[in-house]
Amino acid sequence: MNPPASASFTRTSVAVVGAGPAGLTVANLLRAAGIDCVVLEAESREFIEQRPRAGFIEEWAVRALARHGLAGRLLETAETQAQFEFRFDGRRHTFRTAELSGRRHFVYPQPLLVTDLVAAYVDEAGGDARFGVRDVRLHDIDGDRPAVSYTDPLTGARHHIACDVIAGCDGARGVTRAAIPAGRTVLTRYDHGVAWLALLAEAPPSAEGVVFGIHERGFGAHMARSPEVTRYYLQVPPGEDADDWPHARVWEELQTRLAAAGAPPLTEGPLREKVVLDMHNYVVEPMAYGRLYLAGDAAHLVAPIAAKGMNLAINDALLLAEALIAHHHGDDSGLAGYSDACLRRVWQYLEFSQWLSEVLHGASSGDRFRAGTAAARLRRLLGSRAAAEAFAGLYLGEEADL
Repeated sequence: MNPPASASFTRTSVAVVGAGPAGLTVANLLRAAGIDCVVLEAESREFIEQRPRAGFIEEWAVRALARHGLAGRLLETAETQAQFEFRFDGRRHTFRTAELSGRRHFVYPQPLLVTDLVAAYVDEAGGDARFGVRDVRLHDIDGDRPAVSYTDPLTGARHHIACDVIAGCDGARGVTRAAIPAGRTVLTRYDHGVAWLALLAEAPPSAEGVVFGIHERGFGAHMARSPEVTRYYLQVPPGEDADDWPHARVWEELQTRLAAAGAPPLTEGPLREKVVLDMHNYVVEPMAYGRLYLAGDAAHLVAPIAAKGMNLAINDALLLAEALIAHHHGDDSGLAGYSDACLRRVWQYLEFSQWLSEVLHGASSGDRFRAGTAAARLRRLLGSRAAAEAFAGLYLGEEADL
């Protein structure tokens, strides 16, 4: 599809569609390597810097960002977590992840990371990022002249950007994956059969770090975010309406599902966010078609059960940026192997997320077999040092490619 004659025409090496952690990491690494790129984002800069998202970054990812000078504020301000707690059958069980694995989680919500990455790319490096763009389209992605076009939100003018490669980093509902012709990739989906009511409470944490509550009424979770704000989750039926969960009902269920001997009652507060999230995963294989390479949620979605999504996006971005830099110098082996390299970690994290889902949701499944096997997994996890070490390694993320 050729651009209209009236469209403005520019050229860059890489067009990055999407300004989330994946797209911005790619853009920063390319910019540092002296490779031209343009970032296109459908939302405003203000919106992406405030959009509520995940808050756990694995230590290997933090170290990788730090090597590229992209983790300054993160390392200065982020809290780390070295343990979490299971609560079930009215008892508390502390699981010391750092002691078992030698690694930690960094608590750093995605909006903060996005803010840092935008500042590094736009404000510090003078990178080209265009926010609020409309009607983004991809052209000739399987040919010799790939391009991306969009409409300027202020002027209504159409802009056409020719490039060598397109990085599709625009998430689950973006345009890049949809541009791949039917039948050229395979999308595999798995539904956990549950949903979580995601809650953000204006209340101080009631425990240190993460608490997983396993209860016959459903899973519940507490996750400290700041001295004033706490993230909670409640398992609810798929398709549930968040409006059916008023303040009093939410706190009654949280108090019940997270109760345990010796644990203080939860500190309650106003709920500033209530969103129902269906727990499902999908994977696109391969993560590339022609001159288009997908990264992050455009290529795979991992339910937030094990807090893996942002970490996979960073892994994709690091691999894609490395491959694009090599491509710029005439070596295409990295791009040829990009999808396979990413999918090794994707499938490992998906398997772990599925395993943990059974542990967390088995007791409330109504299925005696699932409940029994979930309880057996917990007993093994808490009673075997070898099982605990293996779990901690997966929970906190493996250092090397999987």
